[in-house]
Amino acid sequence: MTDIQTPRRHDATLQDVDRRAFVKLAVAGGAASLVTACGWDGGRLLRPGLLDISRVNDWVGEKILFSPTRLAPTYSTAQRSAKLPSYFISTMTPMLDDPAAWRLRVDGLVAQPLELSLDDLMRLPRVSYTVKHHCVEGWSAIASWHGVPVAAIVERCRPLKAARHISFASFDAGYSNGWDLASALHPQTILAYGMNDNPLPAAHGAPLRLYSPTKLGYKLTKYLVSMTFTDTRPGGYWEDQGYPWFGGI
Repeated sequence: MTDIQTPRRHDATLQDVDRRAFVKLAVAGGAASLVTACGWDGGRLLRPGLLDISRVNDWVGEKILFSPTRLAPTYSTAQRSAKLPSYFISTMTPMLDDPAAWRLRVDGLVAQPLELSLDDLMRLPRVSYTVKHHCVEGWSAIASWHGVPVAAIVERCRPLKAARHISFASFDAGYSNGWDLASALHPQTILAYGMNDNPLPAAHGAPLRLYSPTKLGYKLTKYLVSMTFTDTRPGGYWEDQGYPWFGGI
């Protein structure tokens, strides 16, 4: 996979959008909400201030707004959007050389490390829903997803008492995201291998991606290869550049 030195955004449907129009700072319901453009290099110039704002957002999102029982709204399949833009960091759509050899590695602070094939995952409990996807740029779209709840993986790997977070890593040019364990165990957090009643397409993270309608799009790691349980909060590709770590909606 090509090593990308600077953040790249690849999206055939939104390239003509004025990205600066999406840089917003809103205050709603007593909570600061940071909105910056997905993959926008200009965010580097604002990073010091954004990091401070992000810390406030993270505290409010994780400690006040998050609820393990609050579910995102669901929709009918007739309400699906015509298209969901695709984003990735590599110079072209990431593809596996040998899809049959792909495995999801589950390790770190766990009693039972796992290596799971796509067939293994498809034999586990399945969740399906049609929900609205929210991008940090300000657009949203409705799509259907199906896959295995992260909670089912957690049940099998048995995290140690010290485990508090999970690092989700991708084969897309080293992309990763860090999650708190409570968000990962939310009933709508899944490892998706299907989209709109079909196998997950390459443009949206095949063979497996993290998905949750309670998080902004940049938190939903595509092209997933590993889940590592940790006792310290892991960073993430955009989070390390100033995006809110919690990324909740």
